[in-house]
Amino acid sequence: MQIRVLPLPEEKQKKKCSDESKLGFGKIFTDRMFLVEWKAGQGWVDARIEPYGPFSLDPACLVLHYGQEIFEGLKAYRWQDGSVALFRPEMNARRFNHSAERLCMPEVPEELFLQGVAELVRLEADWIPTAPGTSLYIRPTMIAVEAVLGVKPSDHYYFYVILSPVGAYYAGGFNPVKIMVEDQYVRAVPGGTGEAKTGGNYASSLKAGLEAKKKGFDQVLWLDGKERRFIEEVGAMNMFFTYGNRVVTAPLEGSILSGVTRNSVITLAAELGFTVDECKTDIDTIMADIRSGKITEAFGSGTAAVITPVGALCYKNETATIGSGGVGALTQRLYDTLTGIQTGVIADKFGWVKKI
Repeated sequence: MQIRVLPLPEEKQKKKCSDESKLGFGKIFTDRMFLVEWKAGQGWVDARIEPYGPFSLDPACLVLHYGQEIFEGLKAYRWQDGSVALFRPEMNARRFNHSAERLCMPEVPEELFLQGVAELVRLEADWIPTAPGTSLYIRPTMIAVEAVLGVKPSDHYYFYVILSPVGAYYAGGFNPVKIMVEDQYVRAVPGGTGEAKTGGNYASSLKAGLEAKKKGFDQVLWLDGKERRFIEEVGAMNMFFTYGNRVVTAPLEGSILSGVTRNSVITLAAELGFTVDECKTDIDTIMADIRSGKITEAFGSGTAAVITPVGALCYKNETATIGSGGVGALTQRLYDTLTGIQTGVIADKFGWVKKI
């Protein structure tokens, strides 16, 4: 599809952050955004890159009332040779369409998804930070904009992409976090929208997250919504536990997100000689295995933070330190390898990197 590029008036150009150590996460946005519309009977029309700015939405539009919305998250990296690379963007495009199918939204052709992302990043390449641990975060989103109060799939959608230069997701950077196991609230249930990347899943997680932070924890580890026994996601990440040379993570059974970084971790861990088990694991077993030392390290994985070491887990007011409470050897190696591939420091033998 032909993408129109609208001019960027000089007065619309923003001042870039001169101190990349102060970027934070998702607080600064670039000059332009990509936008294309879907209309019933017409399909995808009018793809354009235009100055970043607010939408004018009717107060009755469906996204505001029934939450018909999905999004993705990926990153662009500036390599030492000046080139720009994306990490496995085709997986984000496919997961986006999986979410779209679950929310009764039109699929975005993979070629259009990738074309829109690549062209926008190319135009905004000067915004890509270069300090260690920084990147350009990419947020593709689709919202229902038809103005009607009847409960139904929309006849009109916006698919848009915005960009944000970011630093570390956690203020403490690559340091162990403390996680509280949530046994009252649930994030998702089988048959629900847990495996779709939709805003409602995150809205429902806020209360537990706030309560955990009040108690001094960084994130929440969710248990399954049926029995409240089995490990699922941690915050916005997939969770892994290491037993010596064996790595355990929750299976994809419809209630957790199929993470791009999760898939990469599983591939890399196997490559490093670890056995990876995607299996249901009871929280009581996890706590007992932490106490006994069988679990040697734990970490979360996700696009925003890549790999996050977990130093302690709290369940029913008992806090158990994992290993030494520091960064485990596998956790460190996975972080170094993944970020090395993403930034071009380590050769990509998997074909994960896509140059722009």
